[in-house]
Amino acid sequence: MKTLAVVSRKGGAGKTTLAINLTLAARAMGVKAVLADADPLRSACEVLREREEGASLLVETSASKLFALAEASRRAGAELLIIDTPACPEADVAEAVRVADLCVAVARPTYLDLAAAVRSVAIIQQLGRRGLIVLNQAAPARNGVEPPAVMKAFEALRFAGLPVAPVALRSRVIYQSAFAHRRSVLEMDEGGSASAEVRELFALLWRTVNGEATARVKSANDDLKKPWMAAGPGLTLTQPTA
Repeated sequence: MKTLAVVSRKGGAGKTTLAINLTLAARAMGVKAVLADADPLRSACEVLREREEGASLLVETSASKLFALAEASRRAGAELLIIDTPACPEADVAEAVRVADLCVAVARPTYLDLAAAVRSVAIIQQLGRRGLIVLNQAAPARNGVEPPAVMKAFEALRFAGLPVAPVALRSRVIYQSAFAHRRSVLEMDEGGSASAEVRELFALLWRTVNGEATARVKSANDDLKKPWMAAGPGLTLTQPTA
């Protein structure tokens, strides 16, 4: 069994949105996935607890119980445990990072979110865990051109200390519409752009955590010029000192 921890040191970055959609994407692709809601806000529980398969899909837990939960999930035959982590305190975030095979640091393209991503990366690196940064709630491109704020965010994240996922999740109304129906974007609109992005991101994370290298899944980002290859000014972020 593999474990992913979805991490952000700042509220509102979209941890829960990402954790829920990744879990349901995993199940749609035949992976036996379980979502551990370790955030005291219990937002994932609010969305998923009334689903028919809720008992096998979702576990309410706390940071101190994550190691035991991972062992129990492994014995129960789960193939993937995804942890929706709290933003604080740091000790609880660290517990989730220790349990994870791969940490997914989530950030929106704003200065405060990017600064929080640097703090997330610092914890991941201090504990010697593997990680990847995912840009979330990015403005959609127009005519194949990335908005300047998104390009600057990608450029800034290049210096955060972890690889940046080559697919960004865009700011789309369907994410909240899906939650209102207790569903994922794949279940709401399987052929839509949001579903394509989530599908590709899950495939990337699943390959990464399993050490595999397979063909990319086509996504809604394929026609864009890769923003981290673009020239231009970026935001300056400073890695915190120990």
